[in-house]
Amino acid sequence: MHTSNTIDAERDALLRLVSAHGVGAVAIGRLLAAFGSGQAALEASDLAWSAALAWAPARAERCRAEARLAPVAEAFAMAASMGLRIVGSHEPCYPALLRAIPDPPAVLWVRGEFLPIDDWSVAIVGARRCSAYGIDQAARFARGLVEHGHTIVSGGARGIDAEAHRATLRAGGRTLAVLGSGLACPYPPEHGRLFDEIAEGGGAVVSEHPPLTEPRSGFFPRRNRIIAGLAIAVVLVEARARSGASITARLAVEDLGREVLAVPGRVDVPTSEGTHKAIREGWAALATSPADVVEHLRERGAPKFLIQGARRATSEAPPSGLGLESPLRRRLAERLVEGGATSLGALVDGAEAGACLAELTMLELASLVRRDADGRWEARASLIEAMRAQAPLPQSIRGP
Repeated sequence: MHTSNTIDAERDALLRLVSAHGVGAVAIGRLLAAFGSGQAALEASDLAWSAALAWAPARAERCRAEARLAPVAEAFAMAASMGLRIVGSHEPCYPALLRAIPDPPAVLWVRGEFLPIDDWSVAIVGARRCSAYGIDQAARFARGLVEHGHTIVSGGARGIDAEAHRATLRAGGRTLAVLGSGLACPYPPEHGRLFDEIAEGGGAVVSEHPPLTEPRSGFFPRRNRIIAGLAIAVVLVEARARSGASITARLAVEDLGREVLAVPGRVDVPTSEGTHKAIREGWAALATSPADVVEHLRERGAPKFLIQGARRATSEAPPSGLGLESPLRRRLAERLVEGGATSLGALVDGAEAGACLAELTMLELASLVRRDADGRWEARASLIEAMRAQAPLPQSIRGP
């Protein structure tokens, strides 16, 4: 069981890592995989950092020194003065599905709070310059999904995003807005009152950036991965083929194993290009009503397995042993130990993809497996050694 002091110390360490220039989410993920915690990473040597990150020794020394000297006390004081919370990826309240993505934010700045119901979040994303039809559909889908108990996630942008948030509030539902700027510098600025209403209405406004961070174009693709990571499904409403909303939806289905549905639009407007392309290519299901989304999720069943797996893996009281009682989980572990880095498609091999992803998520969050830069899964040394000690493995298995 994690104690309050342990959680606070790890949050402090993660914030120090985030504060160092040049230490991004991917690098922090590698440090946590190599050393087990932010605290252990800060205590590791410069040479250990260099080896874990494949960095030049001088770069590792500079970044590690900057992290250790980061003025985190000022950050916590700023958060307190603004009524914000700093939530570390190690904390029980950190969204389990977001923690399961390849490069989750080590810390989130939150105005409001996360709740267990957010496990069933659905993202609604779409064009900023949208039609009246798009506005109507964003509101219709948000309202209908709220009635079925879903939290609505979006990016707080003009157009479809803002209408999804507003319709959720009008319906008395819960919504999460993920910003591409600091919470004290909301973008777009005219949505400041909307963000107030979201936080005051029981939802949350979220960013991975410190409060005074100004918006930059490079922040929004990073923001989109958080939107997709928070949701079990993404509903695409009016989007151009190469838009940020279309990219968010494609990221959700291809990289994160989430469900994607697209709302058809008029065939003679550019903002229908992305939704129609997604349906035509088969990576998004057709959705003509909120009931289609609910029925799609019920038929797939995968979101339930994914949520249950992520939640079990991140509970405060970890299961004893390796937690390989599940035959599917043990089979996946054995295949990874035997075969090295393997894609999700190769691992499924006739099993339900959602169930496999849930089991892999549990193994990943227990620090037994990891995803490499190409998205393939591989066993960590801890899994290989533990499985050797627990039960005989095939003769073909060798250590790292």
